[in-house]
Parts: sequence; structure tokens; C-alpha cells
Amino acid sequence: MPKTEVEWLIVQHVRTIRKAQKKTQRDIASYFNVSPGYIGQIETEDSASMYSYDNLNELARRFDCSMRDFMPKEPL
Repeated sequence: MPKTEVEWLIVQHVRTIRKAQKKTQRDIASYFNVSPGYIGQIETEDSASMYSYDNLNELARRFDCSMRDFMPKEPL
């Protein structure tokens, strides 16, 4: 089952911030003790794999941003 539209937008925002901070999928995987391939699945639109709220909170802490930075500005 593919991601919903809002899930895909969240993943895109996380990826944009990740790349701006020059972090790799391997870096993100190490935060959660998962494989880089799993982060690759999260960053694939057709995969149901998704960050949890706890994951997003940890990413916001490590990226020094708000969880809101990962969310769409307007409802979809």
C-alpha cells in the first residue's frame, strides 16, 4: 500500500531538511538503529513504511527544528 498524500509530503519535507543538513540515509538509520535500506523504503512513495511520531520528534531534535517543519503548511 503506498503512502497517503500527507505522508508523502512529510517524507519529502524530512528529506529536504536531511539533504540541506548534508545528512545521509545512513546517518538517519543510525539514529533509529535500523538499516539505511529501511530509510530508503520510507523515502519511497510506493512503500507503506513511514516515520513514527517519535521518529519525527527525534529528527526535529537532531535537525534543530520543529516537528511542524515536516508538516504541510495547509491541510490537504
